Amino acid sequence: MKLSRLLQGVALLSPITQDIDITSIAYDSRRVTPGSLFVCIKGYQTDGHLYIESAIKNGAAAILIQEPSGSFSVPCLTVEDTRKALAQIAANFYEHPEKKLKIVAVTGTNGKTTVTTLIKSILEFAGKTVGLIGTNANMIGDAVLPAERTTPESLELYALLHDMVNAGVEYVIMEVSSHSLYLSRVFGIQFTTAVFTNLTQDHLDFHKTMENYYMAKKMLFDVCDQAVINTDDPAGKDIAAYCVCPVLSYSINENSDLQAKNPRISSRGVIFDLLVENENISVRLGIPGKFSIYNGLAAMAACITLGIASSKITEALLVAKGVKGRAETVYTRTNYTIIIDYAHTPDGLDNIIKTVKDFTQGRVVTLFGCGGDRDPVKRPTMGKIAGTLSDFCIITSDNPRTEEPMAIIRQIESGMKETHCAYTVIENRRDAIRYAIETAEPGDSIILAGKGHETYQIIGTEKRHFDEREIIYDIMSSMAEPENCKN
Repeated sequence: MKLSRLLQGVALLSPITQDIDITSIAYDSRRVTPGSLFVCIKGYQTDGHLYIESAIKNGAAAILIQEPSGSFSVPCLTVEDTRKALAQIAANFYEHPEKKLKIVAVTGTNGKTTVTTLIKSILEFAGKTVGLIGTNANMIGDAVLPAERTTPESLELYALLHDMVNAGVEYVIMEVSSHSLYLSRVFGIQFTTAVFTNLTQDHLDFHKTMENYYMAKKMLFDVCDQAVINTDDPAGKDIAAYCVCPVLSYSINENSDLQAKNPRISSRGVIFDLLVENENISVRLGIPGKFSIYNGLAAMAACITLGIASSKITEALLVAKGVKGRAETVYTRTNYTIIIDYAHTPDGLDNIIKTVKDFTQGRVVTLFGCGGDRDPVKRPTMGKIAGTLSDFCIITSDNPRTEEPMAIIRQIESGMKETHCAYTVIENRRDAIRYAIETAEPGDSIILAGKGHETYQIIGTEKRHFDEREIIYDIMSSMAEPENCKN
């Protein structure tokens, strides 16, 4: 593709003097091949401007910069913001796949993965061809592709959308993180529907303040045709008032367009009544917890904006399955229960413990840690929440990354000490899980919080295989047949 065509719509601060052919785009100098346009991205750990010579050595035909970097042997063009330019360039290179798809974005602190999965399930039940982009995986129909982050960088995102168009996908359901909005990863996309689930404390290591975090989320509602918003959430109310596009609200407590009435929650799922299109219908979803009502409402509302009949939606929810690592029960043939959940925020931990308490006859035992190199402010808060709601806690490691694991644990412990909960500290997570299993009593529920769908643990800079399901079965197979094992 000619450089001029590739840069169409990009506000250049310097003119194109050589309209050369470009064969590919790269923002990592190690991925540059002969004929590439190398886009210099200024990141938080490194700066692409430092690798221009390396990119040229690898065959870059042209360079795009946002800061003066000297003179080079290939054309060098300047823009104000290379992140936005990268998104525009990617859209041009892949022939604007975003304009050929109906794209639904889901943002919020909690619930994104479940809501996107439910929307995909409903649309597929209605006979639509659907793509999914999210935390657990990217999917084109039933084909599963690995996901490195919740929302891909713009270059990878547009490439994925291009592949979806070629595969005949009509709808794309994607999780849109606050990082991706702030860092222009989704720049240039006009979303068919944008969904807001909730806003609670998270990512303050990046955004620094809750106001900044909120403002990043709010950006999504400037680029959507329709909005679906949880108006039980204070931030949701503000966003609903802010929107200039049509808004479909949902709630349990407030008057809204979709309001759940008479909610019933059990270990098998949730049931609630809903007035939709002047018809009072009963909704059943086989995922336990009050948060499942909110997730179900969000998915229903989104599909209504896409023209799916409410009768088809409720039929789809009857057979919808939960998401791996979200309130996931591990079947062990014992008379205690083990649940894996991704809860890694104060609100997420609060939700899963309250959900489990509703159906637990014995103790609620919560095992959790907090990620290293992430928001340290939430650690004492999560300790206090776990200690307040649980009968016993095991504080352990999550993904300590480059932080000292015990330093993280002590911060969690400071919050737990404000409660009257009995607890123990076991730094090694495998040993902590073994302890939880060995001390389990009939009727107990053991919550393994924080890892969820992840099958790894990051210690230092090393990513080690760590699948809690495998670990549970390994531990149980190495133990003598427990006395409380069912016949």
